[in-house]
Amino acid sequence: MAETIPSLYLITPPVEQADSFAPILEAALDAGVIACVLVRLAVRDEGSAKKIIRTLAPLAVERGAAILVEGEAQWALRSGADGVHINGATGENPAPLNEAIHKMKPDYIVGVGRVKSRDEAMTFGEQEIDYLLFGEPEADGYVPEFARTLERVSWWAEIFNVPVVGYAKNVEEIEALVRAKADFVALGDFVWNNEEGPQAGVRKAMVAIEHAHARTG
Repeated sequence: MAETIPSLYLITPPVEQADSFAPILEAALDAGVIACVLVRLAVRDEGSAKKIIRTLAPLAVERGAAILVEGEAQWALRSGADGVHINGATGENPAPLNEAIHKMKPDYIVGVGRVKSRDEAMTFGEQEIDYLLFGEPEADGYVPEFARTLERVSWWAEIFNVPVVGYAKNVEEIEALVRAKADFVALGDFVWNNEEGPQAGVRKAMVAIEHAHARTG
């Protein structure tokens, strides 16, 4: 049976004004098939957050993409998002993830990122989550070494059933994640900072995925 081709998962830059970012997101969404958009927020009050999510969510939903909110399950629930992405949960501090699962499952998506170790990954994978994301940027913009991300994605995809997402910064990393059998390839600056615009970033990513998948298959 042929391997399933990975889908694209977009991670937005921190959004402060929905009106200025909406056309950028719309352009990216129109350039290819996007499975999921993770909205990172530059605001910390619920009113502003809900306004942003309620502006961006229809753009994703109209194009068949799920829209997730980073970190705040309650904001996701109150703004019409499809789920939440949790960072900051650890083996010693599982409360953020436990709270999200309690509030959102089984009707909404709960994903986990910034996983520090294999042990943490396995602990989270035993919970009622929908995916694990390896390699995404830290809050300060630091991106983990790709070799480690690739190793974790390969290990997880080989053994576990919970879908795995790997973060890529360039075409070579996208292709490597496809060969590692990632279920989703996450992109950030590759799309938003592309010299030719976000549409070109998405299109290049889709070509890279299809190329690597054809060679792998």
